[in-house]
Amino acid sequence: MTSPTDTAAPLPTPTCLPQALRLTDAERERMHADYVHLHRHPELSMQEHETAAWIERQLDELGVEHFRCGGTGVVGILRHPESPEATTVAFRADFDGLPILEDTGLDYASTARGTLADGRDVPVMHGCGHDTHVMGALTAARQLVKAPETWQGTVVFVFQPGEETGAGAAAMVADGLWDRAPRPEVVLGQHVMPLEAGSVYVIPGTAMALADSLRVTFHGKQAHGSQPQDSIDPIVMASHAVARLQTVVSREVDPRESAVVTVGTFHAGLKENIIPAEATIELNIRTFTPARRDQVVAAVERIVKAEAAASGAPEPTVEPISTFPRCYNDPGHSERVTAALRAELGAEQVTSAAPFMGSEDVGALADAIGVPLVYWHFGGFQGAPEQYPVNHHPAFGPVMAPTLEAGHRAALAGLLAYIGRS
Repeated sequence: MTSPTDTAAPLPTPTCLPQALRLTDAERERMHADYVHLHRHPELSMQEHETAAWIERQLDELGVEHFRCGGTGVVGILRHPESPEATTVAFRADFDGLPILEDTGLDYASTARGTLADGRDVPVMHGCGHDTHVMGALTAARQLVKAPETWQGTVVFVFQPGEETGAGAAAMVADGLWDRAPRPEVVLGQHVMPLEAGSVYVIPGTAMALADSLRVTFHGKQAHGSQPQDSIDPIVMASHAVARLQTVVSREVDPRESAVVTVGTFHAGLKENIIPAEATIELNIRTFTPARRDQVVAAVERIVKAEAAASGAPEPTVEPISTFPRCYNDPGHSERVTAALRAELGAEQVTSAAPFMGSEDVGALADAIGVPLVYWHFGGFQGAPEQYPVNHHPAFGPVMAPTLEAGHRAALAGLLAYIGRS
């Protein structure tokens, strides 16, 4: 199956982008070809060496200064040749892939492989559409370089690694991102979702959840399966904890608020007639406020420790796996960007929605220097909405047209809301 680039419904005619910023047929073909390359060559989080080098070559071609940051991150600084001192805006695009075997049927589907931190060899695909994010930012950069008469100021393009693990934004900040690049007045970004291609959601205020992943190891006492009296069974212990953890949301969180506690893995034992020495679970927590995060994390730790105590076992080991900050869209700046997106894509195409329980680390880039963030979602599919594959699914393959054009037009519209010449 190929992406329907010729038969897809067209986007509304641009109404706010200057003519000089609109794509020619050749530029559109280049965008599609580059997207195919990225989609075919995904890399795992914080291992995106080839992708980073490819992005650097594109920036070199444009004459945009750049530097590495946070390992495989790339920061491009596009200064207007005559008025770089005007408004500075940052635009973030993440570019890591996922350990998923692609099943989109696309003729440019990924066959890439990667190695996880634990040494496992895994298939890799762009199962969350980060390749579309790179193309939105990179195409916007190309158009701005082509038409300097349409804008002023400086754009900091943050090509970020490791979003899927929550490590990338923090790594770039720790590596001196905002000491080495001009500090922006606002951070912008976008993410493709299982929405109708050409549509955009902007969510003022809390847009996405905080997330915390934990690994809990229950320590028991190994024994023969026929002699349970000589054991402390960690499987029973962990099973009770899994069941009890479901009461955190149902019985401890105010029902007028939102939280999620999901136990995603359970590992224990090697043989059916051996009671093992350990059982390990991994769980994920989603909340919308730091206070609720603290409450739920504390409840989880209390429950797993209490279950161990009830079994006469040592205290379990609780290890953090990853953490994601809150994704908070400044209301005033959200209104400003929404107006620009509606002017470009049409008022009916740009709407609001309830906050997503999904998580993002983009907020760390803005929070690190105390500037506002506006992060929106754009659609990547056509047909019956109930058939759209969700992010992180093997079939997640956005249609190239009109998704890529909508992404780059949204990026430009958002940027021009701050750097455009009136």
